[in-house]
Amino acid sequence: MSAVLRVEGVTYTYGGAAAPSLRDVSLRVAAGEFVVVAGLSASGKSTLLRAAAGLVPHFHGGTFAGRVVVGGLDTRDHGPSDMSAVAGTLFQDPETQIVLGTVRNELAFPLENRGAPPAAVARGVEEVALALGIEALLDRSTSELSGGELQRVALGAALAGRPRLVLLDEPTSQLDPVAGDELVWLLRRLNEEWGTAVVLAEHRLERCLAHADRVVVLEGGAVVCDAPPREFLSWAGERAPALQTPGARLFARAGLRPPPAGVKEARATLRAHGLLDEEAGPPAPTAVAAVERPSLSDRARARLRRGDLPPAALGCRGLWVEMPGGRAVLRAVDLRVEAGERVALMGRNGAGKSTLLRHLGGLRRPTRGRVEAAGRVALLLQNPNDYLLHERVADEAPAEALAAVGLAALGDRHPRDLSGGERQRLALAIVMGGDTPAAVCLDEPTRGMDRAAKGDLADRLRALAASGVAVLVATHDAEFAAAFAERVVLIADGRPIADGPIADVLTGGWYFATETARIVGALTPEEGAERIRRRLTMEVTP
Repeated sequence: MSAVLRVEGVTYTYGGAAAPSLRDVSLRVAAGEFVVVAGLSASGKSTLLRAAAGLVPHFHGGTFAGRVVVGGLDTRDHGPSDMSAVAGTLFQDPETQIVLGTVRNELAFPLENRGAPPAAVARGVEEVALALGIEALLDRSTSELSGGELQRVALGAALAGRPRLVLLDEPTSQLDPVAGDELVWLLRRLNEEWGTAVVLAEHRLERCLAHADRVVVLEGGAVVCDAPPREFLSWAGERAPALQTPGARLFARAGLRPPPAGVKEARATLRAHGLLDEEAGPPAPTAVAAVERPSLSDRARARLRRGDLPPAALGCRGLWVEMPGGRAVLRAVDLRVEAGERVALMGRNGAGKSTLLRHLGGLRRPTRGRVEAAGRVALLLQNPNDYLLHERVADEAPAEALAAVGLAALGDRHPRDLSGGERQRLALAIVMGGDTPAAVCLDEPTRGMDRAAKGDLADRLRALAASGVAVLVATHDAEFAAAFAERVVLIADGRPIADGPIADVLTGGWYFATETARIVGALTPEEGAERIRRRLTMEVTP
């Protein structure tokens, strides 16, 4: 089968960088192939996709050697605009790819730019909107969209022209679990029915491995593994544990082989070993997750009325936010986050999470209700690029703040040449500043972070909470929430619908749950492995 992408001996170094980001990389992707690119942060994944899109070196500069051919076009002779005719792209920052005022115009633009007639443009817009589930957004202003909605619109613009190759960098990073699963299924369908080749760089491998034909692993800019998913997971268990999925870690800790590529395969293996009831379905909702109750208890309300409840580190009472025209984004939200408490704010895209954080951080005034804070609120929004103002990393934040997020060695780099995860950590250092805030609010802070970096961030958030800082994080990443939080507030249609201990909420459903919970009903791989070991012990005990 002919290759739609050929990368031949590519070595590339960004301007000012001390070492190459790609080292003698060679790779072939056949038409209709689904390839996942894995690796730790700064391993070269984004740079590889930029090279395939013609952005490296035409846009980023630097030193380039080797050859990249996409759909018969050599990137040495053709720039990004030529490449866009054969390769659709979605990078980590969808905000920078949205250029027009309405969703309909944004989806139509690439088709119009290629000279498609009006009827073909209208049909292309309708089909891609239906495929991505954004038809209700067509006449919305792009400035009003959530981060996840922007991500789907940017993807729609990349897919509207039915390119032969789609290059995607962390495409599910801002999507809720339902939208993330639907996106990967859509890519698989395009891959199978349209013959579109997919090259997908992703840290949350559990979302996509079951659909992949191959996994290409980069380490230090070089290819160190190129194998089918199950072989990759076996390799990762021995060589790169940070790349293991939660399901693979569950099996490794329970002593089971082979590692599963997804939930379906894991449950089938457990059934075959007699470790899962044949009729077992998804875990049943727990009482806490199923009961709708406000984030401020009736007892707390009574104490507030009496005036004997101490002020929270961060909170709101009766918070309403309405858009022009009367559409309510938040509806009578009551929330208390105590000093030293670690809370995950979860919910589908457009549920109101980012809006709530902006109001708690003082960026906006509510329509009705009150926001209360015991001191400064450090707020990190979804797009780290908004915080970057200087030419050097060292000029963005104090040295101690950079050291705290592991960026002390990158002081001379340009901030926008950092990987997505590194930029996220830099933005965190900037908002934390020199003094300790009363509360820290983070909106999707793990975008672009590998599992090890997420673990480091979880450790930092736990340390902050231990020092008395209230921590509130909006996230779609259930695994990250399980690592740092003690409480989950699940929000839908602008109001909390569940609020409780993390072990109850994230094991009480199917979508807002960890992968281990969907396999065996336990929150973490360690808890799941212990459950399996107990089952094995019961079976062998006479």
